[in-house]
Formats: sequence, structure tokens, C-alpha cells
Amino acid sequence: MTDPFLDAALQEARIGLDEGGIPIGSVLVHDGEIIGRGHNRRVQNASAILHGEMDALENAGRLPAWRYREAVIYTTLSPCSMCTGAILLYGIPKVVVGENTTFMGSEELLRSNGIEVVDVNDQRCIDLMTRFIASNPDLWDEDIGV
Repeated sequence: MTDPFLDAALQEARIGLDEGGIPIGSVLVHDGEIIGRGHNRRVQNASAILHGEMDALENAGRLPAWRYREAVIYTTLSPCSMCTGAILLYGIPKVVVGENTTFMGSEELLRSNGIEVVDVNDQRCIDLMTRFIASNPDLWDEDIGV
């Protein structure tokens, strides 16, 4: 059985890929409802910061602090340092990670700050990123700052 929120994040990742971008998606969930969704749009928007998690937070709009502290963020890929910083800044208590096989982000930093990190290692997420990285190594390196 799949998780509908991870499915929504994966749908966002596929939208990003269809747009010519990097296939990483994310959704912000509060009280069983998606309140923000997004995907990596660095290529599409010529942006330095629009990773999937950042886009989902941006699309959630301005929220009261308590709402973030009750939310869960789902992401198809382990969060990088920048996205981890945003998660910590807003006090999001739980992160569900689609996969960390192709990229291990700052999960230990999240855990060391009391954030619950759930690694799902969803094969669909792994396959999507594996294919993308093999086909676009330069773009992938740029995205992760290599």
C-alpha cells in the first residue's frame, strides 16, 4: 500500500521532470491535508533556491508558526542542507523521505535536532532519480553544488 502524500510528492517530481527540470517533489501536510505542494524548479525559473521542499513551503504561503510545528513534510529525496535549514527554521517535526539511496542529505542534522525522519526508500523514487542522474549528470551536479 502506498502513502497518498508520498504519491503526491512523486507526482510533483514527475511534473518537474516533464517541465525539463530536476525530478524532486514535496508536499507539506497539516492535519491530513496537503497545504503546500511543489517541485524542484531551479531550471524552469532560473532559480538558485527552488528545490522541491522550498517550492512546497513557498506555495503553502505565509502560515502561523504553530501550523508548521504540527506539519509533516514529504519529499521524494533526502533534504539537502538548504532544505534542512528551512525545516529546522520552521520547526517542522517530521520529514518523510522517499529515498536517500541516490543522495544522502542532512538527515543526521535533522535527527540531532529532534526531527523525526522516516526513510521509506520507495523504489519509484529511486528509479526516477537513478534514471535522471544517469541522463543528466552535469545538471544534477549543479543542483547539489558539485
